[in-house]
Amino acid sequence: MTGRRRAQIAFSDSAAKQLENLTDEHQIHALDRALVAISVDPEIGEPIPGDTTHPELRQYADEIERVRVVTALRTVVVVAYIEA
Repeated sequence: MTGRRRAQIAFSDSAAKQLENLTDEHQIHALDRALVAISVDPEIGEPIPGDTTHPELRQYADEIERVRVVTALRTVVVVAYIEA
């Protein structure tokens, strides 16, 4: 049985710096869960309005886990912003 492949997750330079600054274990686990959800369904979350000359940005937010991730693209999801 073949299923849909997960999207590959990559980080922009600024998101990678934000990730390096996470020290709270709960924040790290919340972000991990969010990234898994995004990799399984890259269209999860809400589109962020923009123009057609830039990649489509999406915002995934989980208010219970208190994490927000802004992504671009689909098969390779680029994490542009992390708030945990």
